[in-house]
Amino acid sequence: MQDLLPRPRPALATAAPPTAAASATAATAAVWSAEPLAVDEARLAAASLVTYRIRQRLRYTYDGPAHDLVHRLVVLPPNRHGDQTSRHGELTVSAPAARVSWERGPDGLRAATVTLDEVPGVLDFEAAAIVERGPAVTWPELPASSLTGRRLLAATALTAPDETLLAVASRLAGPDPLTTARRCCAWVFENIAYLPGSTTVGTTAAQAVAGGAGVCQDQAHVMIALCRAAGLPARYVLGHLVGDGASHAWVEVVLPDGWAPPAPGRSRGPSGPSTAGGAGAAAVALDPCHNRLADRRYVTIATGRDYHDVMPTSGVYRGSGRGLLAASQRVEIVGLEA
Repeated sequence: MQDLLPRPRPALATAAPPTAAASATAATAAVWSAEPLAVDEARLAAASLVTYRIRQRLRYTYDGPAHDLVHRLVVLPPNRHGDQTSRHGELTVSAPAARVSWERGPDGLRAATVTLDEVPGVLDFEAAAIVERGPAVTWPELPASSLTGRRLLAATALTAPDETLLAVASRLAGPDPLTTARRCCAWVFENIAYLPGSTTVGTTAAQAVAGGAGVCQDQAHVMIALCRAAGLPARYVLGHLVGDGASHAWVEVVLPDGWAPPAPGRSRGPSGPSTAGGAGAAAVALDPCHNRLADRRYVTIATGRDYHDVMPTSGVYRGSGRGLLAASQRVEIVGLEA
């Protein structure tokens, strides 16, 4: 069995998830043909509604025979995530004989499984989605049980803390959960340099700390390890930043009702901590790669305990051929309402 390269970065049988329309409406078609807008951070924050167009292309090239493919893709956003709503999403596979099935995972994750008996020399996947953020600016709401449940508090293989991480978490922890989360974010930003190629998809948080460098995936794992060691539930976020480039990763820290800061976006009145709307908890998104709250430049695709839960592309096949992955993606803002 050969493992497919698990890292994402173009397409074509079309399969839409069960909750999405198989063909675009007139309004959706207009979004696909719209010219992208050049929008600065201030205009994004002031807008009541922002519309994003996402295109992601994944191409596998095989240098020999490959068959019995079972491939998992996490490339379409959840139906809802805080103030983010998915308006359209579809996955296109270049092999007409490909069979596509969909499943829903925790936190609204949508995963596609593609099976194929005989794999062509070039296999393309293309994900296309339209997402809106607004008009209300809110963090994702979670039940109070998420504050104490083991799922987001227990260490995983990629986020298990060593003595160094435990000591750092002890220093950063305090009675204010938001302050603790911000301290963990800042510590990662200051101590884990962004250095592409310095780690692999299997690098653990402890290894990234020992090396003092990594990519956004590693920075997210280190922050999750610190938060969990400090008693704060935290989850890994797979998503995109507006523009071209690779997928991005950041962290959502689960805070009790009343402790979440206002979500970046249109002003909702007097400043001060917001609530989770009575849900019991809010998932506050922080980006340790940039040491900031995740604002409207960010689009969420999936959340999980760590990278393994939300790998954009992964799978197995039989055969002697090796699969080489090339990928590209673009996130554009195509609508803005004041």
